[in-house]
Amino acid sequence: MSAPERIPPRSVTGAALLAEGELTVRGRIRDASNAALYCTVTHDGREATCVYKPVAGERPLWDFPDGTLAEREVAAYEVSEATGWGLVPPTVLREGPYGEGMVQLWIEATPEAELLALVDTEEPEPGWKAIGFAEVDEGRTALLVHADDERLRRLAVLDAVINNADRKGGHLLPTAGGPLYGIDHGVTFHVENKLRTLLWGWAGEPLTAEAVGVLEGLKHALSDDGELALRLARLLTAAEVEATRARVEALLTSGKHPEPSGEWPAIPWPPV
Repeated sequence: MSAPERIPPRSVTGAALLAEGELTVRGRIRDASNAALYCTVTHDGREATCVYKPVAGERPLWDFPDGTLAEREVAAYEVSEATGWGLVPPTVLREGPYGEGMVQLWIEATPEAELLALVDTEEPEPGWKAIGFAEVDEGRTALLVHADDERLRRLAVLDAVINNADRKGGHLLPTAGGPLYGIDHGVTFHVENKLRTLLWGWAGEPLTAEAVGVLEGLKHALSDDGELALRLARLLTAAEVEATRARVEALLTSGKHPEPSGEWPAIPWPPV
């Protein structure tokens, strides 16, 4: 009997496999804040590893409606696909062994890829962008920096669109083949400004021409009869979809990466 065909992260068939395949729980990811199960999914000779987050395992949050995190994860994938950047692994909403939940393709990160660092300087070195100063020992601070990487810059734009309230370092998954993925998008799409991220290095800087073109495409896709708007309407409230349109419009109007508002902690805790 031949081994099942493995599914690469960007395969078009990856989402179909996740949605239609037989889901088998192999273990639990214990450092996750909500129930996250490591699984395999198989269908018609294809196999992949994935993460299954059942709605029943979500912890209530004071600022997000109960039982909505899975839909927000899928909505983030839909927006990512609409950008053409492929920054979120294939993600679907489906029934599983513990009820409805989010299922996302597992990504093997490259541990040696350095995207974040603490440095004992006042300014970042070339190739790095400053995030802010952090206390590392009692009475000692260091500058927290992230790589000046076009993949991270694209992710910063995506986070601004989806209003990501929790972009930590551990949610960045660079791969051996080159693509960078972002994961854990349960706290997104709030109608109030809750952008909280480590990717502030471009704050206030002009958006790239590529980003402006992508945002123009999102504006069209989010029109009342746009395909993305119709997809998001099945996952988010009407007010949340409208707030997403407004964020895209605001980015196009300013032409710049957003800056911390001062109304909400700008950096997630813990940052990694």
